This record gives sequence, structure tokens and C-alpha cells, in this order.
Amino acid sequence: MSAQGGDTGPPSASSSQTAERPRNVGEMLERARAFLERKGVEEARLDADLLVAHALEVDRLHLLLRLEEPVAEEELVRARSLLQRRAATEPVAYITGAREFYGRSFGVCSGVLIPRPETELIVDLARDHLADREQAPRILDIGTGSGCLAITLALEVSSATVHAVDVSGEALEVARANATSLDAEVTWLEQDGLQAAGDGAPWDLIVCNPPYVNPAERESLAPEVRDHEPAGALFAPEDDVHYWVRSLAQGARGWLRSGGLMLVELGHEQGPAALELGRQADPEARVEQDLAGIPRVLVLGA
Repeated sequence: MSAQGGDTGPPSASSSQTAERPRNVGEMLERARAFLERKGVEEARLDADLLVAHALEVDRLHLLLRLEEPVAEEELVRARSLLQRRAATEPVAYITGAREFYGRSFGVCSGVLIPRPETELIVDLARDHLADREQAPRILDIGTGSGCLAITLALEVSSATVHAVDVSGEALEVARANATSLDAEVTWLEQDGLQAAGDGAPWDLIVCNPPYVNPAERESLAPEVRDHEPAGALFAPEDDVHYWVRSLAQGARGWLRSGGLMLVELGHEQGPAALELGRQADPEARVEQDLAGIPRVLVLGA
């Protein structure tokens, strides 16, 4: 973003070349976008908008209403630091500490997977399944991470009793903080997910976004994912990439109440194998596609 042609971001507070300072927010934003574009960031304009807004402590809408306002030195320094982190491939969600999921803001850090829009399909399917239930449903979220599924289900299905389990104490700290900020009631368990499913059975609904990336594909992942998100939440066991689908499918009938449902998120090429494994447990198992047409969620019944 420097006028000298380098890619070091906005001038620091100690710069004496005040002519190079952005005259207003709009000019700072344009320089931020250009800086990230030069660094090869895929969504440079959006990321620049989000990071400059974060530096100015406003949302994106209010950022666009401030384009003619002058910029303070401390705001320039703050924006410079954020943009340099993004240029070094750190995800925007980790830089700002938040990501939206199902219309709500969830706190995130490097110890939890960043919520993805495609995971919202699980919430849609769960809501449809539970819509006509007269009895308060019992829901289990296996591998809760940031808590985005458990908390969203607790808020969207207000009559539900929701339990969420993760082996990571760090993830559960994030999830608890999100539940507090969003005023959601969830019971949190630091435990192996498969054991928790059996211990608490029967359930009306079990949801899981398991580690499903094939470790052999590690180098093909975007550096934002490969180098920053927790490996334990990303990668399937190296000797059995379908371990989680197989284990969940085999346990489903013993864990679910009659008429219950299990929803398992899948990797983008996992659909056919997952459907075959699912139908060994439930002949009526199916795979639902996300908005991009990718087989995304394995649906198992009891």
C-alpha cells in the first residue's frame, strides 16, 4: 500500500513522509485492496474491506459510509499489521477473531476450525427433521470445535436439549465463550465423541463435521487452510480416510432413538464411498448436496 512501490502496507506512525499518507478512509481502502491483490490474495477486495473495517472498529457497511473521513495514525498502523498478516496467508477469520455462521458471529482462533457456509446445510436438514416433533429433542454434536453447530441448533430449535463433545479443551473454551455471547444453553463434554454418543444414547439427532481431508492431499490445500487451521480437525486418519463415516454409520442405530437422524459432513470427493458405507447400516441412507452441487451431508436414520 506504500506509494514508494513496495508491498509493506500503509506507512508507519513514525513515517515523516506525510505526503504518502492516505488522505481518507477511501484512499486507505484502495491501497489495501491493491496491496492484497499484488500479494495474490484470492478475494483481495473483500478481505481488504473486512480488515480495514476491523482496524477502524466498524462493520463493513459503516466502513463504506466513512470513505471521506480522515484516518488517524494509530488506525493506519493497525491496518498495516492486519494486512501484512493476511498477505502471509493467515485467514481473515483468525485475524479478526470472528466468522459468521447461520447469521450469527462466532469467535474463532487457531485452535478451532473456521466455520464454513456449506456446514449450514446440516442446520437446514436438522430443522426440517425436527420441525414437527412434539417431544423436546435430544441433540449431540460430535467434534464441536467453535460450537457453531451445537449453538445454532440450540438457538434454532429452542425446545432441544443440546450436548456437544470435543477432545480439545482449547476448542471447548472457545465454544463455551461463543455460547455465553450468543446466550445459548449447551452441555459441553471433553470426551471422545464416539464414546459420548454411546454413553448418552438414545439421541434424536446426532450431527458431526469430522476430520475428512485425506492427508495425501495436504500439499494441494490452500496455505490458509494447510498452514493455519488445526490439523486434528482437518485430516482423517492416514490409514483409513473413511474412519469417521464408517464409525458413525456403524454406531448410528445403537445411538439413535427410533425415528432419529444422523447428519455427517463429507469431503468434496467422499460422497460415493460415504453413501456405500452408510447403506450398510441404513439401506435408506442418502447424501444431500450443498449449494455448489457437491455431495456434502450423509443422512442416516434409525
